[in-house]
Amino acid sequence: MKCTDKNCSSNRFTLYTKKLFSVLPMAVLLLLTGCGQARFDMPYTTDLEVSSFRIVNLEEERGTAVPFASELCVVESDITSSSVDMSKAQGAGLFDLNKHNTLYAKNVHERLYPASLTKIMTALVAMKHGSNDMILTASANVRILESGAQVCGIKEGDKMTLDQALHLLLINSANDAAVMVAEGIAGSVEAFVAMMNEEALALGATNTNFVNPHGLNDENHYTTVYDMYLIMNEAVNYSLFNEIIRTDSYTTVYTDKNGASKEVSVNNTNRYLQGEEVPGGLSVLGGKTGTTSAAGHCLSLITRDSSGNPYISIIMKAESGDLLYSQMTDLLEEINN
Repeated sequence: MKCTDKNCSSNRFTLYTKKLFSVLPMAVLLLLTGCGQARFDMPYTTDLEVSSFRIVNLEEERGTAVPFASELCVVESDITSSSVDMSKAQGAGLFDLNKHNTLYAKNVHERLYPASLTKIMTALVAMKHGSNDMILTASANVRILESGAQVCGIKEGDKMTLDQALHLLLINSANDAAVMVAEGIAGSVEAFVAMMNEEALALGATNTNFVNPHGLNDENHYTTVYDMYLIMNEAVNYSLFNEIIRTDSYTTVYTDKNGASKEVSVNNTNRYLQGEEVPGGLSVLGGKTGTTSAAGHCLSLITRDSSGNPYISIIMKAESGDLLYSQMTDLLEEINN
């Protein structure tokens, strides 16, 4: 959950009332501020009557509850358009970040496999808890054996900075880099995954469960289009994330277990950064791709219109790569409509 008040914690929201009252549950903590207002802090859970989806307006003399999602796009059901054919994808959403408005929604709360969209959360947790210049050392676990899994060639004993690993993670979608980042930040993949799930809950992504940092197939590893919007919306607050996802190619040098230099060059898997045509007046600033047999073809983008207004667009489980970009282009056209 992303707080709308800088003074509140990431997984709590604040209710301000005009006068003190005692009808709230006993779990609510009352704090009196210096200006005479009463502040009520309560933990966010999906069982609360007040949430991003259900706002309770208290009686006039008792004040009004302010939702934690007042600066987020909120959607309960499908929002379709005759100009968007999303029949070849399972879920999609288009979110106006400035106006906090959902422009398009298809199955945005359906649990789907995220594939490498997972790496947006991996990067978010790493940026939040690590430093760019910290040195990571690869363990034997970076050896990914799953057929077709994207890797950049990291071997046991290799050393690189977190900055280098995040570039390989997001640009090349390297699964070996995901393991290296997870173990470098948390000491183990399991501990890092716990941090990922904790962050998801803090953002209000309550239909998400991660079991690994890369998104390779697992039936218990899932999210939704809406939850991916919440995660992407938080990630773009980090300048390093924005810098990396708009980079079309990357070359870096790191060291092996013997201290010898190793060079790697990778290209961005996002076709929009490789020349795919964008609707007029729009600029794709970057994003993240994801593809597995179970997840299909997935893409999350950050785009700006001619006035500089930002949008997040997400498509999950498209039937093919070509259809993914065709449908995404149609979805982005909705910004101009």
